[in-house]
Amino acid sequence: MAGIVLFHTNSSAMRAEAVLRRAGFPVKFIPTPRGLSSDCGVALQFAADQQGSVEQILEKARVETAGIHVINLDSNLTVSAT
Repeated sequence: MAGIVLFHTNSSAMRAEAVLRRAGFPVKFIPTPRGLSSDCGVALQFAADQQGSVEQILEKARVETAGIHVINLDSNLTVSAT
């Protein structure tokens, strides 16, 4: 399982990465997984068990997202059924 944050813009994605790293969360940029839609084509991946905290931090920092999901990812970054 992986947590995925989607964005409308690249600038929102970069801002979210900075906010979450400053808060001590290990995040990484990934291409938006197939099966999920994103305007900017990149997403942030985080540990699935940190979803609530990630949502709170991004909301408090007023970072605009296109959605936050917990999904199963295979090695090709495709969404697999849960």
